[in-house]
Amino acid sequence: MNQYANREERGSRPVTAVIVGAGHRSLAYAAYARKHPDQLEIVGVADPDPLRRKLTAERYALPVERCFASVEALTAGPRIADTAINGTMDHLHVATTLPLLEAGYDVLLEKPMATSAEEMEQLARAAERCGRTVMICHVLRYAPFYRMIRERIAEGAVGEIVNMQTNEHVSYHHMAVAYIRGKWNSEKTCRSTMLMAKCCHDLDLIAWMSGARPVRVGSFGSLMQFRPEKAPEGAGKRCLADCQIEESCPYSARKHYIDQGRWGFYVWENAHLGVVPDPEERVRSLAEDNPYGRCVWHCDNDVVDHQSVMIEFENGSTATHNMVGGTSRPCRTIHILGTKGEISGVLEDGFFVIRKPDPRKGHEYAEEKVAVNVAGDSHGGGDLRLVEDFVKVIRGERPSISTTSLDTSLYGHAIGFAADRSRREGRIIGLS
Repeated sequence: MNQYANREERGSRPVTAVIVGAGHRSLAYAAYARKHPDQLEIVGVADPDPLRRKLTAERYALPVERCFASVEALTAGPRIADTAINGTMDHLHVATTLPLLEAGYDVLLEKPMATSAEEMEQLARAAERCGRTVMICHVLRYAPFYRMIRERIAEGAVGEIVNMQTNEHVSYHHMAVAYIRGKWNSEKTCRSTMLMAKCCHDLDLIAWMSGARPVRVGSFGSLMQFRPEKAPEGAGKRCLADCQIEESCPYSARKHYIDQGRWGFYVWENAHLGVVPDPEERVRSLAEDNPYGRCVWHCDNDVVDHQSVMIEFENGSTATHNMVGGTSRPCRTIHILGTKGEISGVLEDGFFVIRKPDPRKGHEYAEEKVAVNVAGDSHGGGDLRLVEDFVKVIRGERPSISTTSLDTSLYGHAIGFAADRSRREGRIIGLS
């Protein structure tokens, strides 16, 4: 019998996985196998970069015959694993997942699952036709902060939801590295908008918390700040080459990527696999040809730097989400107002507050502060909890309340695609 033939047998051995696209996110999820080898085992890698294949193979002791230059090469032969961890770039998600499904792999797929509503529907149809499991990497559902809020809602803590308000403040250094200088700075190249690349998490949370079908979406936003005509006097084209204000500029590439050592896994090729240039090479790279050394006001970015989204659900409730880039502090906030109370909090603060009307003498409302035990991994402790749940689902065990199955992830993506249409077309978009 094929060792990958049935899920019952998987309960007695680790679930096996092949990494597709050996980038930072894939390796972050694959790290679960190093912490829990009895539950997950990495048995292969597919990536067009020979150095990434080599370094990944060394990390997981993979034989050369389990290292592939493409998904096509991987799927041309017999299936070598139960699952695939797909961390390719956004515009490749559907194109690389479809052959994996056809070849019999269940897939843990990085968000956003697609770059258009049409691609999303194609993926959903293929997963259903092939009878395969696809889970989307909406890791914030697994962050204890959001999971505990969702549990309180399910318990009826605030009654029926009337309105939700969420905000994501994208820090100036994250905005610069990812959405001005980096991989997601242009719709022309990555085919994702900033809303979908950064905030599909937040839109997913809104849809997940609501539990209702979205019916209408409106949105406004633009590229307001990071344009050539907004450059301060003395700004050059590259921070370490011709800039007169680099020492005082908060967007200095030297400050971010050398002095503070932020975001190295973006800036230095294959840093997530341990390849880090020496200090002199870093300075030379930023001064000469590294895209992360460019001035934030003189890049080829075309994505928005702020956007607001309004949503109406079929039960009459509403929600708003605001994304603002270039803020001092990175944070995500949530405020849920129901018929019996409200929940509010900031993810990074490590607690949320439940308030209920309390008209006793001397009282206006009662308040409960709920502390959240956040693990040390990223996304508020959600990354490896996602992988843990994926392993359970593949083994046929009961999924958690957070489970990001493909079908439960469709509404959040649909909101995002509709919001970008609304922003471009200047009209409210109805969802069928």
